[in-house]
Parts: sequence; structure tokens; C-alpha cells
Amino acid sequence: MTANVGSATGSLSSRAWLIWALGAGLFCYGFFHRNAPSVMIDPLMRDFMVGGAILGNLSAFYFYAYASLQIPVGLMIDRWGPRRMLALGALLCGAGSALFAAADSLTLAYIGRLLIGSGAAVGFVGTLKLATNWFSPDRFAQLTGLTMMAGMVGGIGGQAPLAALVEVAGWREALFGAAAIGGLLAVAIWLIVRDLPPRSVASVHDGLDGKATEGGTANGLSDLLRGLGIVIRERQNWLVSLVCAAMTAPLLAFAGLWGVAWLMQTHGLDRPEAAGTASLLLIGWAVGSPASGWLSDRTGLRLPVLQAGALLGLLSLSALLYLPDMPALPRAALFLASGAGLGSMAIGFAILRRVNSPKVTGAAFGLLNGACVGSGAVFQPLIGALLDRGWDGALIEGARLYSAGAYTAALSVLIGFLAAGFAVSFLIREPQPRAATA
Repeated sequence: MTANVGSATGSLSSRAWLIWALGAGLFCYGFFHRNAPSVMIDPLMRDFMVGGAILGNLSAFYFYAYASLQIPVGLMIDRWGPRRMLALGALLCGAGSALFAAADSLTLAYIGRLLIGSGAAVGFVGTLKLATNWFSPDRFAQLTGLTMMAGMVGGIGGQAPLAALVEVAGWREALFGAAAIGGLLAVAIWLIVRDLPPRSVASVHDGLDGKATEGGTANGLSDLLRGLGIVIRERQNWLVSLVCAAMTAPLLAFAGLWGVAWLMQTHGLDRPEAAGTASLLLIGWAVGSPASGWLSDRTGLRLPVLQAGALLGLLSLSALLYLPDMPALPRAALFLASGAGLGSMAIGFAILRRVNSPKVTGAAFGLLNGACVGSGAVFQPLIGALLDRGWDGALIEGARLYSAGAYTAALSVLIGFLAAGFAVSFLIREPQPRAATA
């Protein structure tokens, strides 16, 4: 009997990792599309005949959809299950990529980015739902960090590798190829992923019992709205969301869009080299996110680790932006350090898990994730508008050329927001573990 249980558990574990990997694959794919415009700024400006403000808004349509859908997506995942929603998300991402690649007008390009953002909105929450259902609770923090790491891998793929492909094949052809990957991912998720472990072995995981059913159940609209009200009224939720949004904005607006062009203009790098350098921030994030979580678990402290990461990110980004031109090695080190520090925003989820009742953590996570992604929706077009304001009229092959001074002035809003977030972090209370989950 024991041997049979052990065999079933081992088989279940292997399948669980495969199912998690497919969910994380959508988060990875969505992050690829999140950063893709950063290596296409010049051809997009030329082909659509637009300036920085409109281009920033075009890229930010992804974030408009993603951020606004976080809480609704969580409710739909609870109602219809992560498998259906993840497969639909991958399909929408692929369709949006194809439409964006084929777009001959800004309107079609906007719709394409909206579809991509809508599909990608399912990735993170859906994967965490699979992690909750298929793994024991003591693996959740590890899987959250690994899921974020998967997203950073996709973001890196959307920079230097995509930049090289764009140079060879063109941006439209590259996005048509990405669309095909989205379709294949949708099919794989539909065929392989299941919402819950088999009934016969479901009890091996804490929090699951034999009564669970494929697709999940809804608690009722009144209960959901009551839980959402509890989350909204908790002041700590808003403070943590603001701090984490400030820490995420440089990832989305700087590394995710304007950083490549800034490196090309102010440091004279070619496109692939600039994309590779900007990717170092994502690499630092991929390392810093799970490392800060490990340190926080090891020490039992949440807030001091979060504050230290915010300070490291603030100092590193300020040095990159305001110090005179520096050699490649120190510049690369600052990109890595800023990513490692800002990646500690993942601790925000751990703080909210302690602050909120287990019954409302999903809504709390939706609020936090929506605020973080919403920072990209705000700062990508804002920086573009500030660049247009400082533009001196220079053009290169039909695309606007912004001066180093214009970039410094525009990107300074990220430094200001991050500094404000760091200051607000001192209003957050260090959360204590809940007795029920200790």
C-alpha cells in the first residue's frame, strides 16, 4: 500500500511540474510580448509614422488590458478553472501577435496589442492557481519565484534575441513567428493541463480533498464582492501595491521599452548590443526575486528585505541615468544590481498573504498585480510624451531622434516615482505570521 502511494505521488509530482511549466510558459510568452516593442521603436515609428507619445501609448495598450483584467480574470479562473482560461489566453496572445504583425493602421495595431495583453493577463494568476491546486502549500513561495523567473526569461527573449531576428527578418515576420508559438502553446495547454489532480490521489496535497472537481466552483457574487470590499478597505494593501508598482515601473517602462533606445542614443550601442545590455536588468530581476524570497523566509522578515531592494534599485538606476558615460562593465553591473534590487518586489505578495485572510488573498494579489502592471500603462506613454516635449526636430530615416538630455529629463520620472515608493514603504507595518498558517 505504501509503495503504491509513493509511486502515485511520484507520478503526480512529475505531471504537476509539467502542468505548472505549461502555465508558466504562457507567462513567459506574455512577457516576451510585453518587452518586444523595445527593440522595434525605430521601425514602428517609421511604418506607422508616429512619435514617442503615440508609440508609448501603442505599447501600453498591452498594459491597459492586462492591468484592468487582473481581478476579473481571477474570478473567471475560480469559476471556469485555469486550464480553459490559460488555453484561451494563449490563443488570444497568438491572434493579437498575428494582427499586430499584419496591421497597416494604428487602429489594428492597437487592437492587436489589446488582444495580446488580454491573453497574457491570465498567465500569472492562472499559473499560481495551478500551483495551489497541484502542489502542497509549502512549495507556493518557491513556485511563485520560479514563475516570475519564467517571465523574465520571456522578457529577455523579447530583447536581444528578438532584436537580432528583427535585424535579419523584419519586425512583422518576427511577430508572425511568435503568433505561431502562441497557437501551439494553446493546443498544448488544452491537451495536457488539468485543473486538479486525479480524485484518487488528490488527498496527497494539503488543501485538496477528494471532493474537488475539475473547473472549480464559485462562492457566489455576494461573497466575492464582500471579499473585494475587505481588500479595498485594508490600508496596508494599498501601501504595498504603491511601493511594488514603483519598483516595477522601471522594469516595464525602462527595460521594457525605452531603455534600448536610450542606450543606442546616449551610449552609442547598436541595437542587438543595447538590447542585450537592457536584458541584464531582467536577468538581475530573475535572480533577485527568488533570492530575496529565500532571504525573507530565512530571516522571517518581509519589510526590511523589500526596503533594501528598493534602495538598491533606486541607487543603481540613479547612477545609470545621472553619472557621466561609463565603461561597459560598470554599466552592466548597475543594470544587474538594479534588477536584483527591484526584483524583491515579489515579497509584496508574501506581505499581503500575511496581512489578509486566506479567503481574500486572491483579490489582494489581483490588486497588487494590477497596480504593478498598471505602472507600465502609465509610464510608457508618459515617458514618450516627455520625450516628444524635449524633441529638437531631429529625424533619422523617418523616425524621431531624441537627445541625451531629453532622455535624462523623461526618464527622471521613474527615479522620482521609485524614490516616492521607497519613502512610502516606511508607512507599511512589518506583518506577523497568521496563527492559522504558522
